[in-house]
Amino acid sequence: MNIDRRQLALPALAIGLLSALGIVPAFATSADEDAVANNVEAFRAAQVAADAKAFDALCAAELSYSHSDGRVEDKAVFIANATNGKSKFLSLAYQDPKIRVVGTAAIVRFRWVSESLAVADGKKSANNLHILMNWQKQGADWKLLSRSATAL
Repeated sequence: MNIDRRQLALPALAIGLLSALGIVPAFATSADEDAVANNVEAFRAAQVAADAKAFDALCAAELSYSHSDGRVEDKAVFIANATNGKSKFLSLAYQDPKIRVVGTAAIVRFRWVSESLAVADGKKSANNLHILMNWQKQGADWKLLSRSATAL
């Protein structure tokens, strides 16, 4: 199939016109979506590193963090438990993330696949979860407001 320049001109003009009118094509991401995506990755990295300072910066004071076993933690308890050194991640992937920004809220869904090691006994465990995160824009920053996990 041969395509010449005339066949490409109309779609290019349509995208240009829509952009000029402030209508962004569906394949473009917003600055807020990019900021949330960066924070989601920073949160994953903080989990692997057990970085309390990063968690403190990324999480809202009002954090509600629920685990797949039903436990719910506030910010202080979550950070203490995530950084206590009782276990460490051997691997942690956030697969197929989907981000939707709605005003000052962002809904993030992904599949969590991990392997961790219990430091006390050397026992390995694997997790396969569905995660829902809600991020809230507070000032210029996106903060994790809530997180919920469901075992797959």
